[in-house]
Amino acid sequence: MQERGFRDLRVYQAAYAAAMEIYEISKGFPKEERYSLTDQVRRSSRSIVANIAEGYRKRPYPKLFVPKMIEADGEVAETQVWLDMARDYTYLSDEKHDDLTERYQQIGKMLGAMIARPERFSQVTSKQP
Repeated sequence: MQERGFRDLRVYQAAYAAAMEIYEISKGFPKEERYSLTDQVRRSSRSIVANIAEGYRKRPYPKLFVPKMIEADGEVAETQVWLDMARDYTYLSDEKHDDLTERYQQIGKMLGAMIARPERFSQVTSKQP
């Protein structure tokens, strides 16, 4: 099997799947939220994925890799804030909120491990989470 780079990372796959789900769910948000909550939650969830991909390309250089993973982790927290607001505005069920929150907590843990041990990712042949 051919290596697909960042697409092979479990953290990338989890973040991508969650961002796609947020996109679908946010289609049901009220029209008046289009340029605020809807755009914000979509943007932050997509930014996680993009930062992981960009940072992965910089993995041979820990001083460049780590900041991108930190940025992705910051976007995880931002996404969780928007999800909290969507729940509190009753655009998102408690059950769906809890599911997405747990998924983003797991993504954050994976990013934390990458930040703590960047040397695991500096080699092209190393195994990634």
